[in-house]
Amino acid sequence: MAASSGFSRRALLGGGAAGLAALGLSGCAPPLPPAGGKSALKLPTDVSDTEKVVRWANWTAYLDQDENATKYPTLEAFTKRTGIKASYYVDIEDNDSYFNKIAPQLRAKQDIDRDVFVFTDWMANRIIRDELVQPLDLIRMPHAPNLLESLKEVSFDPGRQNSLTWQSGFAGIGYNREKVGRELKSLDDLWADDLKGRVVVLSEFRDTAGLIMQQQGVDLTSNFDKAAVEKAFAEVDKRVSEGFIRRIKGNSYLEDLKSGNAVAGIVWSGDLFVLRAETGNDNWQFVIPESGGTLWSDNMMIPITSTHRRNAMALMDYYYEPAVAAEVAAYVNYVCPVQGAKAEMEKIDPELAASPFIFPSEDYIKKNNVQSFRALTSQEDADYSALWAKVVGN
Repeated sequence: MAASSGFSRRALLGGGAAGLAALGLSGCAPPLPPAGGKSALKLPTDVSDTEKVVRWANWTAYLDQDENATKYPTLEAFTKRTGIKASYYVDIEDNDSYFNKIAPQLRAKQDIDRDVFVFTDWMANRIIRDELVQPLDLIRMPHAPNLLESLKEVSFDPGRQNSLTWQSGFAGIGYNREKVGRELKSLDDLWADDLKGRVVVLSEFRDTAGLIMQQQGVDLTSNFDKAAVEKAFAEVDKRVSEGFIRRIKGNSYLEDLKSGNAVAGIVWSGDLFVLRAETGNDNWQFVIPESGGTLWSDNMMIPITSTHRRNAMALMDYYYEPAVAAEVAAYVNYVCPVQGAKAEMEKIDPELAASPFIFPSEDYIKKNNVQSFRALTSQEDADYSALWAKVVGN
């Protein structure tokens, strides 16, 4: 079991309700399944037996750290137990930018110096479809069955042969209550004159535009058309032109919040709780807008070029031990995908075990109109991404 990294410092959450059941994430509208079956892949030689290393690419504020933010306690415990030196890289700003960076090497079968990477469902669909990941040898991963039942069968990866969920989470409104001076409850609250130039939004359009589409009356799980997406994009473009939105950014939006250049925005849930802990400032609030929030999942996968496949599977399996998963969840405050983690959390921090941001109930999801952006066709994905690039470019 991983050494404790101090759960009490993460006990900054508000709004938890006791007795919440594990979330059924079946509403996560996964992408469409890959066309055809997976062909026989020619995998690189696995040198895990002689090279005891594993290199992991992930997002900002997405793994437990010590009080000085210099070490990753669960990762160090993994190395101590297995003898596998784990190197952790905060490489990923958003799905598109990181994938576009490494895709040419993956397709050319050139090593990207990473053995595990983490992508959101819709991008995982693309990567698995293009056969840019290595299949998992699940018999070597005894803890993988701890994946929540509702996440085991996803259309982009039937039988979870190529991926395991890392975390799930919400997109909503984040703000500094002290600096703003009032509660923010709706997206319209972000467009107040005194917040002009002090708002950041996410470069992931399924979250930023998704929230706006909900406000405009669109059901994100429905067969909405291009006009609905264009209307939401136009709203973002308008708020940029009017000077309300300071920047459209990936994970680096946190830097604007930390520096005070921004005091509010469309954000990811766990990031705000990490920000509270890192700054010691509990004025940072996360709320799901009155019109609804979005729900997404990120997935661990092994790049097609990795030569440390067994080491990578050992790492992925380790994070599916309930006690380890609970320790990570206590720090990142995202929705934990591991069965048994809530029981482990209850032993250590009952308040966090009751948090709807870590272990939400189906009632919580329905009550707050939390939806997942439906799967797009390949053509829709290409069209909307091109349109969004113009908005972000502005």
